[in-house]
Amino acid sequence: MMQEWTKTDAATVSINFLLFDRFSNMCLANCLEPIRAANTLIGREIYTWRFLSLEGQTVSSSSGLPVLSQGKLSNMGHCDYLFILTSYDYHLHDTVQCRKALQDSARKSKTIVGLDTGPWLMASSGLLEGRRATLHWEIIDSFSEKFLNIDTVRHRVVKDGNRITCAGAMSAFDLTRTMIEDHLGSSVALDVDAMLLRDYPLPAQNRGIRSGARSTLQRAIAAMQANVERPLTITEIAKIASCPPKTLERRFRAAFDATPGKVYRHIRLTVARQLVETTSLSISEISLRSGYESAASMSRAFRRRFGAPPRELAQSYRSAR
Repeated sequence: MMQEWTKTDAATVSINFLLFDRFSNMCLANCLEPIRAANTLIGREIYTWRFLSLEGQTVSSSSGLPVLSQGKLSNMGHCDYLFILTSYDYHLHDTVQCRKALQDSARKSKTIVGLDTGPWLMASSGLLEGRRATLHWEIIDSFSEKFLNIDTVRHRVVKDGNRITCAGAMSAFDLTRTMIEDHLGSSVALDVDAMLLRDYPLPAQNRGIRSGARSTLQRAIAAMQANVERPLTITEIAKIASCPPKTLERRFRAAFDATPGKVYRHIRLTVARQLVETTSLSISEISLRSGYESAASMSRAFRRRFGAPPRELAQSYRSAR
């Protein structure tokens, strides 16, 4: 499936996080921080979220971090996504009350996502019947033995219709990044990678892209990110990525709906914006550090991308602090 480079007509996405005691901090953060970063990058709240619990009670993570619930699951309104997050003690949470509440909430949710051991509760509630699914690999064998009507696979993320299951904390980032790419386009997803210092630009399983092509793309993106101040030619990047330039372009178009040159310019301008917002460097110095020979050419490209010249954006950013 080819992705779009940018999407300008994205609608607001509402998410409810249903938390159970002893949930994984890292799993929640790997879902929450990318969407928070996406909101920051595009300058509006495309993603909104609430924290829920079964009875509206405060819940604590596996490391003891308390999270104040913002509502009871049964009082949940309609939403785009319901994320079910449980890690330890999933057997204790698997009650008749929980199953009924999940069945009711499923009718109010466009998509249901099970994280870590959350798919166990989904399966026990009948929400995964006849579907493919995964969950934390430590319990995947007992899961497959108990739920015979589910096609259990040892994958990081599995999407089957409006049901998504995720194996654990690190794969939660893959899941959320894919959501961002679907909603906002490849350009924002790459910016989220840069903001969170994620140096591999494609999830392990990415829309049918073969592992060889994925490795090529990752090497090319890494080369671009490492050579911002003194940009390489596309031929040099192709050599680092171990493929001919035409192959590199074809793979970039398939993965990002953009040429390597367009992606490279995007990365350099993202760096320029970070410098504008976080330093007091002159525009000339920022231009050099982002690979532009002149401040004028960088300012023109900057304005086309962000809708304002660097100095104006710097002033508005500092006045808002």
